[in-house]
Amino acid sequence: MRDEATESFVNMPDEALVRRVKALACTAPLQALEDNKAGLGRVDGRPYHMVELALHTIDQVAMAMDFNTGAEHAKVVEQVSHFAAVQVPAQSEQNHRAVAEWVLHKLINIGTIDRGFTWSYGRLETGGAYGRYDFDFKLLVEHSVADGRVYLRVTDEAINVLVGALDTDVESAQVAAEHKLDYLINRGRLEDAKLAAEQARYRTVQYGEYLRQYLDATRRDVRTVDWEQQVPSLLEEALQHIEERYRHESAILANITEHRDSAQDARKKQQAAALVDIVRDCIHRHMQLQTRLQGAGALFRKEQDRQQFSGPPQRAAADIFNQLLVPLLGMPVGAAMAPVTEFFRSGMAPTPPTVTSMSTLVARLLAVRVESSPYAGIVPVPDVRDTGEGARFSLEEQVIAAKLLDLPVGETLTLSDLLKEARIHGPAVERLVLHDAAHAFSPGLDDAVARCEPSLLIAVPTIGGIDSPLVGGDELLVSRVRLREPEDGWDHDDSGDEEFDE
Repeated sequence: MRDEATESFVNMPDEALVRRVKALACTAPLQALEDNKAGLGRVDGRPYHMVELALHTIDQVAMAMDFNTGAEHAKVVEQVSHFAAVQVPAQSEQNHRAVAEWVLHKLINIGTIDRGFTWSYGRLETGGAYGRYDFDFKLLVEHSVADGRVYLRVTDEAINVLVGALDTDVESAQVAAEHKLDYLINRGRLEDAKLAAEQARYRTVQYGEYLRQYLDATRRDVRTVDWEQQVPSLLEEALQHIEERYRHESAILANITEHRDSAQDARKKQQAAALVDIVRDCIHRHMQLQTRLQGAGALFRKEQDRQQFSGPPQRAAADIFNQLLVPLLGMPVGAAMAPVTEFFRSGMAPTPPTVTSMSTLVARLLAVRVESSPYAGIVPVPDVRDTGEGARFSLEEQVIAAKLLDLPVGETLTLSDLLKEARIHGPAVERLVLHDAAHAFSPGLDDAVARCEPSLLIAVPTIGGIDSPLVGGDELLVSRVRLREPEDGWDHDDSGDEEFDE
């Protein structure tokens, strides 16, 4: 029997296990690239290291991000294709670009509805029950800005893939990364310090993205963000964090600069110079973030006024099917032209031509206006001539087959017997009987009831095979079942003949 400590441990939810499972889940799309690289089609993707290309892609997007925009699709593909060329120099530039685009599309997960990934995992609930959940995440997302352009941005999960962690407190991780960087610089371990500096920069990007989401949600609807307690406290902590990071990063920058200037080894000098660029980029990003944070209060007040006093929409959305199409179908063409013209005039955005020069402008102003015709054009007359092709089965053959299948209600025959009798009248009648019997295997019961038919032909499988030189397959039992009782004034006897009562 287990003791109380063991029982308490088993029944306790293991949050650390869930975090590790989610960390592995975020790397699953990268491993899938490696597993599926042989299926690129015309491009041989087997020589490429797809995991490295995927990490390089995420890195390029993260470094190109700022508070509003992100990485351009074409530039990311170009940078990744250069890295692919380093991996496999024997391949052509076109193949490198195709592989880079394939990796980028897989990280965005183009082809799915929400362009996200799902990983199923389990966890122990309080009491020892084991529950199953879905972890939904994205690595790269497409973000549109006001001018209509679309940029790529990384998510928290993608940054955690780069730094090897998940769901880490961003502010604490930023402080820890910079203290680690300072320690490595003081010990002269510049190669390890470069990795720590890059991780600190990733955390800076992640912290900016975390705060940007609050401001974007405010622009959409101020009611979805707690501007009474949560956001003011967050902004105050963020500004204090940035102030401390600026002082610390400035000291680190001075220390690295001293190492760079005093280093005698060329490799050490090059590593120190790279660290200087990374830390300067971190400082620059913190300054951008500070500017946005200082204007967050004004943004909230502006959006609150705009959303509160803008009023309801002046024009409701039109139901095109019920309000336009259905009424138009019952109107003459002449009467329907006016509402259709008005709908497209109001619904289509104006597209003014682009004027590139004075000569183009003058030529368009002096152009003779072409009167449009009120008609859409010549209506083609369909060719309904008889092609001369006759029916596959003659009327006589159809009548014979119908008589063979007009079984008395309750009588059952095998399909082999029916085909044997139909074979006397020719192969066409046999094929027609086989066709109708096959349809009787899945009869149209609803249609037969709607047509008020008194009976219905059915077929069910039985043991053995069909005895016919024409076809093969499982044997069927064919019968006719009654759908409704005989009406007054006529009787349906067992022979299937309908006779009126005298």
